[in-house]
Amino acid sequence: MTAPTAPTDAAGSDERAYYVPLGVDDGWEHLMPTADSVSVWTDTIQHGGPPSALMVRAIENLDLPTHLAMSRVTVDILGAIGLSENRVRARILRPGRQIAQVQAELDVQTPSGDFRTAARATAWFLATSDTAAVTGTAENPPVPAVDDTSAGLPSWLDAGWGATGFISTVEFRGSTDPARPRLAWLRPTVDIVAGETATPLTRTCCMVDVANGLGSMLSPSEWTWMNTDTTIHLRRTPTGDWTGIDAAMVGGAHGFGYTAADLFDDEGSTGRSSQTILITRAG
Repeated sequence: MTAPTAPTDAAGSDERAYYVPLGVDDGWEHLMPTADSVSVWTDTIQHGGPPSALMVRAIENLDLPTHLAMSRVTVDILGAIGLSENRVRARILRPGRQIAQVQAELDVQTPSGDFRTAARATAWFLATSDTAAVTGTAENPPVPAVDDTSAGLPSWLDAGWGATGFISTVEFRGSTDPARPRLAWLRPTVDIVAGETATPLTRTCCMVDVANGLGSMLSPSEWTWMNTDTTIHLRRTPTGDWTGIDAAMVGGAHGFGYTAADLFDDEGSTGRSSQTILITRAG
């Protein structure tokens, strides 16, 4: 495919997206990341959200039995996800009628023109059935209301993060639920891949990577906290446009910790997420 180039600036087009498709070659789908995918930490790599969504999209495009649904997905970030040409493909690792495991890989083109694997998503699909009888009230909390008056980044996030790149493409709303004062509602304002409408599951996986930012009380001028992975356990397939995330980061005394979050859509609880966090002093 093409040699590495700078990310495409989709801001001038009528249809913005995190990726522009380039074609398919030997089972790999090639795409160019745009400026809308750029990380908050540095402008030389992508934020974790768009690559997560891209791999889940590839998984959803596999020919799996329709009675199977994703119950868990883990995204491992294996290296810097650069802004040169990307390629992605998915495969079924363990086929089955009741349980199946699938995996997607995302590669980034190097200056030599070769590709290296930068991220991997592994998911379990389970057979669906009617188990509403085992869902109790305590395990299915009511939907926290969206506060339409609280547009913009949550107050505990550094407002400077919203100026460019991926975070500038995310629409934020707060919550009116006093029991969840830090809950935020998010949705992407651009497509995952140009010319396509992403599924609610793909959009959710794109947004959940933001949990490590939402859950932190640290100042980005003093600390960095980057996640090496994101695991999402689902109780059902998400619906709608918005993803509710109620996150909290738990730091440790030895340079790492984790972020855990409750996840919602406009119908209620969808599951939980967790992320491993590397914590370092800035500078």
